[in-house]
Amino acid sequence: MHIFSTLCAGLLFGTGLILSGMANPAKVQNFLDLLGTWDPSLAFVMGGAIMVTMPGFWLVQKRATPLFHDVFHLPTRTDFDARLVVGAATFGVGWGLGSFCPGPALTALPLAATGTLWFVPAMLAGMVAAKYTTTSRPAPRPV
Repeated sequence: MHIFSTLCAGLLFGTGLILSGMANPAKVQNFLDLLGTWDPSLAFVMGGAIMVTMPGFWLVQKRATPLFHDVFHLPTRTDFDARLVVGAATFGVGWGLGSFCPGPALTALPLAATGTLWFVPAMLAGMVAAKYTTTSRPAPRPV
């Protein structure tokens, strides 16, 4: 059941990306072009996603355990470190230059657009490089 629910969630997410036009890099480029052909539709898609997700998170947090696991795995760290800032900046620069983030890039891959065919391998190479060049450190102990 866990794999089936994951598949359904992925299909729902991909369908939402396609229907909203977010698999089209021109939408992202126009959103970032504030002084040219600015298109605010990406902001509306993000706002709609937040409006759907917030009540979902609220309902899930009322549960004692998740549906397909024994415990919730929630982040415990609240500090900012250089790794977080550099990772966020790298993601933002890649999103701005490539006009894709990972979900829409994979959704647009079957369209075989040249930009997608360059972006996805570069994204995967970056993920592999990040995995093997960063060391995971244990969370600091509370004093």
